[in-house]
Amino acid sequence: MQKPRRNYNPRQTARKTAPGFGEPKLELTPAKPNTLRIIPLGGCEEVGRNMTVFEYNQDIVVLDMGLQFPEEDMPGIDYVIPNTEYLKGKEKNIKAVIFSHGHLDHIGAAPILLKKLNYPQVIGRPLTMEMIKHRMEDFEKGSSKKLKTLYIKDLKDKVSLGAFALSFFQIDHAIMDAVGVILETPVASILHPGDWTIEKDPIGRDVIHYNHLANVKRPTILMLEALGAVNTKTPVTEQEMIGNINKLIGQAPGRTIIATFSSQIERIKQILEFANHAGKKVALDGFSMKLNIELATKLGYVNIPKGVIIPVDKIADYPDNKVIIICTGAQGEEMAALPRIIAGNHKYITIKKEDTIIFSSSVIPGNERTVQRVKDNIYRLSDNVYHNDIMNVHASGHTNIEGIKQMLAEVKPDYFIPVYGNHFMLKECARIAYGMGILKHKVFVPDNGSIIVFDQQKGEILKEKVPTNYVFVDGLGVGDVGEIVLRDRQMLAQDGMFMIVAVIDRQTGQVKGSPDIISRGFVYLRESKDLLAQTRKKVIEIVGKSAGHGKTENWSYVKDEIRNKVGDFLFVKTERRPMILPVVIEV
Repeated sequence: MQKPRRNYNPRQTARKTAPGFGEPKLELTPAKPNTLRIIPLGGCEEVGRNMTVFEYNQDIVVLDMGLQFPEEDMPGIDYVIPNTEYLKGKEKNIKAVIFSHGHLDHIGAAPILLKKLNYPQVIGRPLTMEMIKHRMEDFEKGSSKKLKTLYIKDLKDKVSLGAFALSFFQIDHAIMDAVGVILETPVASILHPGDWTIEKDPIGRDVIHYNHLANVKRPTILMLEALGAVNTKTPVTEQEMIGNINKLIGQAPGRTIIATFSSQIERIKQILEFANHAGKKVALDGFSMKLNIELATKLGYVNIPKGVIIPVDKIADYPDNKVIIICTGAQGEEMAALPRIIAGNHKYITIKKEDTIIFSSSVIPGNERTVQRVKDNIYRLSDNVYHNDIMNVHASGHTNIEGIKQMLAEVKPDYFIPVYGNHFMLKECARIAYGMGILKHKVFVPDNGSIIVFDQQKGEILKEKVPTNYVFVDGLGVGDVGEIVLRDRQMLAQDGMFMIVAVIDRQTGQVKGSPDIISRGFVYLRESKDLLAQTRKKVIEIVGKSAGHGKTENWSYVKDEIRNKVGDFLFVKTERRPMILPVVIEV
């Protein structure tokens, strides 16, 4: 069966990419006076890239500026950020950007977007704000000094932002200082927990309930993370998780290596306390992990027992069963600590068979294959590997179906908007709401760019949308890699490149000598001599027919003919379609 021409990935075509920030602004119907607009610029068709705009008359409040990690069909892309074209020309109307917590899918785009929006006021809890400042300094030295910051040191704090009255509520999530947001407007009150879970057995704090949110000024709009709408599993409690980790550490015959997220500060704190009690030493490995613990220590969130932490280059000074290594890289990130250890590229750590390896982390959606490869390689090196599939050593920061039902039952919202997840997750979350008695016309399932409007009488989703094209970050380039560049990268990854260099006599229009051919990722030249000879002959024929027997100036036409006809010829011979790059040199 003949293989069809490879077209651009239909998913990539459907989602549309943004070649940059400077595209013409879409003309939208002006907002009616005294109406609330809720516009997700990201996070409602994928996991990550979370950013939402709230607009009432001339006042704008933004919640979060997150990044999305690249998908498999985004070769070379570092990450994806929201498109802020809708806010172009409205920068002075932005009263504040609120950050719910410090995970990268909520703060990762801040260094780029805050600068683009002329550094509006930023609001968040202390740890979140410090993490944003450090990320900005990494991106551009001195940029954090341009921030106008408001630290929320008490959840009872209230902030006036024009038509918006901002207040907060406590939530459970997998990072310190995560916070829920209440935005009261003249027509409705928005309740947004950000990322959240319901911890049934917390350590050192009470179980959180949300009944008090039912007393917020009506009507209320609950915007709820939908990631747990397809999760039927019973959540692992914090007590069970840390108990299992401590048990494994206590029984470890050799060193214990714990791979977790650098943002799991509370968990790292608990391990440090257990290590101090058990007479063990802890080495932290991974730049982001060391930085986050340093920030949390400065803020007084973590009190490190004296003498427990040792430099990673000193682990050999202690018996193996007295050493705990907490490192980054559980997701297989190329430059993180664990993948370097596995590859044998770490200066101080080599995995031994008797080491105990603990994956205290969940798999980020879309990263399953990478994590599986990491696990395969770890199992080859150690005989003692533990992860959530065989033992509860990680408690997720995201809830399940029962948690969503509990939140809906306690808050009793007038309107419901599921957010933060793929479309199927949002639809499943909406189905849960219907089952809880919320009427269908009061549940809105948005896409990125949807405009949800509320006035004194009702809420509705408008047919028109704001631009939310993907903006790719690649190295120092922001938005300069668009659909065409990404398509070219995909083609190169699929069938490679085939360059043809033809020297043409300007008097006769004929090829001089034999065309040079360079192949990368298509065929190995030394083993394809017959194909190359036929291709050279084909090029000579094409040039002869295209250029004729006299002088020609239309070399663009000649190159197009070479590209198209050689492409068809190679497909017939190999059923592959490499990128053809003809180079014509006139002499």
